[in-house]
Amino acid sequence: MIETLISSKTRIKLLLKFFLNSRSTSYLRGLESEFGESSNAIRLELNRFEKAGMLKSFSEGNRKYFQANTDHPLFEEVHTILMKYIGFDRIIDTVIERLGEIREVYIVGQFSKGLDSPVIDLMFTGDIDENYLIKLIRKAEDLIHRKIRYIIYRNDELPKIDWKQFDPQPLLLWAKDK
Repeated sequence: MIETLISSKTRIKLLLKFFLNSRSTSYLRGLESEFGESSNAIRLELNRFEKAGMLKSFSEGNRKYFQANTDHPLFEEVHTILMKYIGFDRIIDTVIERLGEIREVYIVGQFSKGLDSPVIDLMFTGDIDENYLIKLIRKAEDLIHRKIRYIIYRNDELPKIDWKQFDPQPLLLWAKDK
């Protein structure tokens, strides 16, 4: 659907890279190898986003790094559109809200890096009925046309989570209201 609105595949990749995970930073050559596209096409899009104020940049050594400008007035709207494009809003509606004792849900894997993928990796924390989760995930997969993989850390396992194993750090998708 988003491909109808935005015809540039490079632009879509950059939006996913920077606006799904606002902590994501990258430089031109890194994006070139990550996307498998020419540096010129990527440079043009980066410059457009930076000129519009949607990306900010900083230098480190001889590299110019880019990152989403979370202060831009459209940041939240773009982020929300991308979440809907990926199908996270439907995952929340059909899986998370009906499960029970969930504490938090995180995005891990490719999407936490800001990369599009046919597989969505999720990490659940809390005491969850896994059989029911599997049924709900199957329904969500049909709705969003993507596979969903998951890992569950039960309440008694939470202190043992080695957060350093995740690269980059998981993105909080949902948290129980305290």
